[in-house]
Amino acid sequence: MIRMKQLAASLALALAIGIGGTANAQEGVSALKGHNSRAPIDLSADRAEAQDRSDRAIFAGNVVVRQDELTLKTARLTIAYASSDGIDINRIDASGGVVVTSPSETARGNFATYDLDSGLITMIGNVRLERDGSSLSGGRLVIDLNTGRATMDGGLRGVDQQGGRVTGRFTVARRGQ
Repeated sequence: MIRMKQLAASLALALAIGIGGTANAQEGVSALKGHNSRAPIDLSADRAEAQDRSDRAIFAGNVVVRQDELTLKTARLTIAYASSDGIDINRIDASGGVVVTSPSETARGNFATYDLDSGLITMIGNVRLERDGSSLSGGRLVIDLNTGRATMDGGLRGVDQQGGRVTGRFTVARRGQ
């Protein structure tokens, strides 16, 4: 039982430092912490459709979104916005092979939601988070850009869904070589 507690503590520590065994803990924590979710957003896609009455825009085909040091790539993207004083993007929904990269991490999943107001990125479906040769896999990942905290679980239990487990592989630094 003690071994399981130690393993759970190690996994929690790995998530807390941003999944890096060789990186300085402070460096790992701050990898996404303080990301400016109000920085300008650059977007490119094969096709775009504006739905002004619904305050949304849909982009499809090789979609690439860049904001500060974050890049999101996906097959399809929907942007929800408010248009009272210009365009104020509130939320981005992505589907189809979603990949989010920062200078230190890469996260992959089937779907993602980026809530710009709260600074949360939520990825679901076959999620994998990688950093410096280490990785975690699970059903859902939530990244809080305000705190730099990443939380992964095995997925939601529901109708015809068992929920899953979080699995990981961590690199260990070689000492004295």
